[in-house]
Amino acid sequence: MLPFPTLATVLSTLITGIAALSAHVHDETFTPDIVLSVTRQNVSVAGIYRYSTLVNNSMPAPELRIPENQVVWIRVHNDMSDANLTMHWHGLTQFAYPFSDGTPLASQWPIPPEHFFDYELKTTNGTAGTYFYHAHVGFQALTATGPLIVESNDPPPYEYDDERIVFIQELFNQTDAEVEEGLVATPLRWTGEPTSWLINGKGFANYGVVDASSAGLSVIDVEPAKTYRFRYVAGNSLCYASFGFENHTDLAVIEADGHYTKPYPVDFMQMGTGQRFSTLFKTKTCAQLKALGKLDYYMQLESRDRNVVTTNYAILRYDSSKCNGTISGAKAHVPVDANPATTPISLPPTVNGFLDYKLQPLEPNDFPTAAEVTRRIIINVQQIVDKWFVWEDNGVRWVEDASDPLNHTTPSKPYLVALYQNETAYLPDYEGAVANGGLDPKTKTYPAKLGEVLEIVLQNIGARTYDGSNGGGLDTHPWHMHGKHYYDAGAGEGKFDPEVAEAKLAGTTPVQRDTTMLFRYNATTAPDEIRGWRAWRIRVEDAGVWLAHCHILQHMVQGMQTPFIFGDTEDIVDVGIPEVQGYLSYGGDVYGNSTHAPTVIHFKEPA
Repeated sequence: MLPFPTLATVLSTLITGIAALSAHVHDETFTPDIVLSVTRQNVSVAGIYRYSTLVNNSMPAPELRIPENQVVWIRVHNDMSDANLTMHWHGLTQFAYPFSDGTPLASQWPIPPEHFFDYELKTTNGTAGTYFYHAHVGFQALTATGPLIVESNDPPPYEYDDERIVFIQELFNQTDAEVEEGLVATPLRWTGEPTSWLINGKGFANYGVVDASSAGLSVIDVEPAKTYRFRYVAGNSLCYASFGFENHTDLAVIEADGHYTKPYPVDFMQMGTGQRFSTLFKTKTCAQLKALGKLDYYMQLESRDRNVVTTNYAILRYDSSKCNGTISGAKAHVPVDANPATTPISLPPTVNGFLDYKLQPLEPNDFPTAAEVTRRIIINVQQIVDKWFVWEDNGVRWVEDASDPLNHTTPSKPYLVALYQNETAYLPDYEGAVANGGLDPKTKTYPAKLGEVLEIVLQNIGARTYDGSNGGGLDTHPWHMHGKHYYDAGAGEGKFDPEVAEAKLAGTTPVQRDTTMLFRYNATTAPDEIRGWRAWRIRVEDAGVWLAHCHILQHMVQGMQTPFIFGDTEDIVDVGIPEVQGYLSYGGDVYGNSTHAPTVIHFKEPA
C-alpha cells in the first residue's frame, strides 16, 4: 500500500491554498444567482394526482441557463420536512468545487430537512451544451428534475434560427417513498412499468384520468422554413426511449452530452435516461405544408427493452399566420386533449449500438490510444435474486441509504469528508485495488492516480437467482459517470475482447460522453453469462470522489452505483480543515436555515 500523508502533513503542504481562501457569511448581503425550492406536494399531472417532489412548484423543474467560465451560485432549499436532499448538475464537471457535485455520501452530506445549501458552479470554456439537474436522493429525481443549458459568449458552430427543448419523463402512481420501500422489500414490490411518458411535463396517464385539466399533449411551436436546434433531455427514470416526428425525418445529430459532433443524419432517435442530444431540425415550407394539408404533426415516443411498450405523444405545431392562413380546415390541427386513435409513425425495434462508432467530435479531443492506457478495470454488472432483487457491480452493492434492510455497502460519512478528516478506514489502498482488478477490498471504491489513463469495461451478465426462479435476466443500462467526461470507446456483444474492441475503433475518433448504453442484446441469457460490454477511456486529471452508476433510478436504489476516487489525499484535500469544517458534518455550519446564515468557502476565488 502506498503511504498516505497524515493530516498534519496534508495541512503543512497546503498553506498557500489555505491562505488564498476565506470564509464568507451568506447572510442578507449575499444574493445567489438562482434560488430553487424543493417541496413535496399532491400535484395533478397527466390527469392523476401524485404526491411528488417538485422544484419551484414545477414539473419539469424550471429551465436554467448559465454562462461558461463564470461562477454561478445556486441556492437549493430543502423545504421538505421529512427527507434529505442533494442536487446534482448532470454532466457538469465539478472538480474545482469539491462539495458541489451533489452526490450524497460520496461528495457531500445531504441537505437536512428545512435547510438550504449554496452550490458553487463554474463551467470551463468549451462546455456550452445541453445538461440537466436533478435530485440525487432515492426516487426524488423522477419529478425533481429540469433542463440546464450552458451558454457560450461565442456563436455556436452551427447556424440555426431558434431552439426548442424536448424534456422527457415518466409517470408512476406510487409516491417516492412507496417506490423506494418496495424496491428493497422482501419479497420485491416492483414499481411496474410506467404507463405514461411526459413530454415537457404533459401527457395522459393510463391509470385513468381523474383531473382532465392536467391531461393533454405538449405543443412544440415552430415556424415554416426554419432551422431549429432541438435539445433532447432524457430526464426519465427507467425506460430506453425511441421517438420520431411524423413527416419529419431530416434530422442531424450535432451534440451528445454537451459535446459538439460532426453532423450525423438520423430519422429517429433513441435515448437512455441521463443522455442528451441536439439535432438540427428543418421545418417544412408553406408549400410543403399546403401539400400535406395540415399544420400539426405528432411526435411519437415509445419505450424499448421493457416488458410492455408505453407510447405517448406531443404535437409539433406550425404557426399558420406565416403561411397567410392558406392552410385551414378540420384536418389542419389535431386535438391536444386526446392521443391519436392510431399510431402515426412506425418506429423500429431497439437498434443495439445506436450511434456507436458513428458520432465524431467536431474538434480534436485528445482521445487516448490503447498504448496510453495504464490499466484496465472490468466491472461486471449483474442482478441477484432471492425473493429480493439487488444489482451488484463486481459483487458490491452500494447505496446511500444506511437504513436499507438488504445487505449493502454504505459509508457512515461521505468519502470526501472522510478524506478531509484523514480517517484511515476510508483511505483507499491503491496497491490492493490494483491487485484486485481495480476494486479496493477495504473501502469498496476504485482509486486511481492522477496521470493514469484508465480503460473501464462494463460487462452485462445474466442474472443469478437463489429462489428457484429462472435466472439469466438482462436489462439495458444507461451508465453515467460524474466528473470529467470519459471517451466512449465502443460496445459489442459477448465478452470483452481487447483485440476485437480495438479493431472496431479503427478509423473512428470517439466522442466524449457522460452517459452511454450497456445494451442487453437479448432479454435473457444463461445465468452468469456475459452478454455484452461497453468500454470507456478516461484521463485521470481531476482529483475528487466521482460516482459511476446506472442512471435507472430503480437500479440505483437497488445498489447499481460505485465510487471512484481520483488522486491521492494531497490532490483532493486542497483546502485547510478549519475553513471547510462546516462541510464536514451533517447539518454543519455551511447549511443555512431560517435562523442561521451559512458560512461558505468561495473555492478558487481570492479572499
